[in-house]
Amino acid sequence: MKLLHKHIEKDESGSARLIPEHPEDMWHVYNLIQKGDQLKASTVRGVKSESSTGSVTTDRVRIKLTISIEDVFFDVQAGALRINGRNIAENRVVSIGQYHTLDLEMNQPFTLIKSRWDFISLQRINDACDIARQADVAAVTMHEGLAVVCLVTQYMTVVRQRIEVPIPRKRRGSTTNYEKGVERFYEQIYRSIKQHIDFDIVKVVILGSPGFLRDQFFDYMMAQAVKSDDKIIMGNKAKFLRVHTSSGHKGALEEVMRDPQIKARLADTKSAQDAKTLDSFYQMLNNDPDRALYGYSDVRKAADNGAIGTLMVTDELFRAADIPTRRKYISLVEDSKATSADVLVFSSLHVSGEQLSQLTGVAAILNFPLIIESDRESENENSSSDEE
Repeated sequence: MKLLHKHIEKDESGSARLIPEHPEDMWHVYNLIQKGDQLKASTVRGVKSESSTGSVTTDRVRIKLTISIEDVFFDVQAGALRINGRNIAENRVVSIGQYHTLDLEMNQPFTLIKSRWDFISLQRINDACDIARQADVAAVTMHEGLAVVCLVTQYMTVVRQRIEVPIPRKRRGSTTNYEKGVERFYEQIYRSIKQHIDFDIVKVVILGSPGFLRDQFFDYMMAQAVKSDDKIIMGNKAKFLRVHTSSGHKGALEEVMRDPQIKARLADTKSAQDAKTLDSFYQMLNNDPDRALYGYSDVRKAADNGAIGTLMVTDELFRAADIPTRRKYISLVEDSKATSADVLVFSSLHVSGEQLSQLTGVAAILNFPLIIESDRESENENSSSDEE
């Protein structure tokens, strides 16, 4: 996602102009848009015209519309986003108050106007526009003279740089030109890794190649790091994972990701980390139930007591059509963060997000036991006493 312009007033109203660049961006836009927001975008509309002879023709013209959003439909498989609403701005083709459906497309800019840009919406824009914040796996695939540096997110793989360096052939009696070409090639890969990979976020860097090229490059990189006292590369040596690939092209990553041993090594990535946290919650629920709560009411009480260590929330709760419902979950997140709790927003497209949805969509692991009389228990006790 590319942010072209953002203007937020002191009362938190404002607008953002964005361009979706990848299929995953449509998912982010779907999570940004709420009923009651205003959307300004280009669209195609059929316009009927009648000639002097009485014949009617329909021409499709591209116009700019601003609608007040009433319905949003997202097709996950196709990545298609359709927004329905009433036109609220003067237009030569569409009257004010007339309904129209806008189809948002990749690489087409749009402007989203909100009466209140809350914390979750602003964070969503930051995450969508900064690909490095999403990617906790990086990969460099290579064969002689070609390397591709990628960042791997939960939903896609993004190429950050493609490196092509001509390497002279080895000549009988002299390999000087060949060795210089290889060194230039390795140097560019080394610089690209330092430029595009944030080791504070990335947990694994895959080095893949046919033959022994990956090992030779790794030895070169570590030697250069020692020579230049590069503490970042030396300090993250254990994050590099060398694997065999059939080529240096991006497509070779698919065979890597299917390898069970690689899957085990990548178990600490974001989606796996969400699942791991949810497993910890279930274990806590069995072994120490006073430190594991779910449901808004109980979790809200835990937040009021400053007891939350980890808060888990599904993103679909922030898409609630009812504004007060959406705001109460945003308040829960902000209050939990204020007490230094870790907040994980689970994607409802992921298995762990579906599991969390079955627990009402919100759950918490507490720092200390907290005995809370749930509303359901109180209702049961009251009904029992009434019967007596």
